[in-house]
Amino acid sequence: MPTVLPLKRMSRVQKLRAMEELWADISRDDDRYESPAWHKDALEEATRAVKSGKAKFSDWEEAKERLRRKIAKRSCGS
Repeated sequence: MPTVLPLKRMSRVQKLRAMEELWADISRDDDRYESPAWHKDALEEATRAVKSGKAKFSDWEEAKERLRRKIAKRSCGS
């Protein structure tokens, strides 16, 4: 059964919220699925970046808010 979303009529914020809802739904039973091998490599690379000071962790809620502000700023023409 195909899922149809009115993507052309949805705002960017609505699309992002839909993505968040989809991810939340998909991740509810994530323990039933095995991650691909490249995930381990990506996590190790991220760990090295953090340890070397080239990257840092952000709280997920803070990161989402930072992205929302960035998008809002762009849409206002700033």
